[in-house]
Amino acid sequence: MVMRSLWFAIALSMAAAPVMAQQRPLVTEDPETVGLNRVLVEGGVEFDKSQGYPEYGLTGDVTHGPSFGVSVGISPNAELQVDGGLLQRLHVTQRRVAPLSGTLDFTGDSASSLEDLSVATKLRLWSENEQHPGLGLRFGTKLPTAGHSKGMGLGTTDFFAALLVAKTVESVRTVGNVSLLVLGNPVAGQDSANALGIGLSVARAITNNFEAVGEFNGRSRPFGDTVPPGLESRGALRLAGRYTHQLLRFDFGILVGIGSRDPGFGVSAGATYVIGK
Repeated sequence: MVMRSLWFAIALSMAAAPVMAQQRPLVTEDPETVGLNRVLVEGGVEFDKSQGYPEYGLTGDVTHGPSFGVSVGISPNAELQVDGGLLQRLHVTQRRVAPLSGTLDFTGDSASSLEDLSVATKLRLWSENEQHPGLGLRFGTKLPTAGHSKGMGLGTTDFFAALLVAKTVESVRTVGNVSLLVLGNPVAGQDSANALGIGLSVARAITNNFEAVGEFNGRSRPFGDTVPPGLESRGALRLAGRYTHQLLRFDFGILVGIGSRDPGFGVSAGATYVIGK
């Protein structure tokens, strides 16, 4: 019993630390925030094999990076987040006729573009303790900064609101997200479609500095009988390792896609650093 309580205290203190509050390279968001007057900066690269873009009729290998994320603590329980990527490069391996293939504007088998930009706010409603899990909210928008004429963006603006839950038991931290997504329709202009997003991640502390993490993260197809091009269901499984040294953390991971719009296989690496006391 004493050992179990000790493991819980260690894992909970790790989860509450500024670096550990964030989830890179995972997508599932932890309800813990970065902390007042702290700035978290993260970046990385990812290579995805056999990425599908069925709305454009393209399949290819994509290199993402450098990607970036900045989280600014504006109160003990709130932070602002900006996430995006300076470059993504597609090498096309297959083409076919599709609903949006006529909008493509590049020659050859390669194209490059910015990534879409996401701006969000995360609020911690309460921190976890031994009796109840931590709970938070996250809401924001995805802006269409990726080049849809290059086949790597839909040119639409999306909105999202998510409920975030997390609990640490001994050396294992489990995080869950449920999101309502309002997705722009790339064909019908001002129309939008609603969908459900879900994420579940598990982090296991192996040592005081290293942890193994995994997750499933994805979204359903839009509600209703018609699925606009580009809004098909998505999902991916990711496994990763994270090594923390003081306020600097390194990560590396692999992923396997599930849907037709997801990569067959991918690898990623990156780092996270917290500025401030």
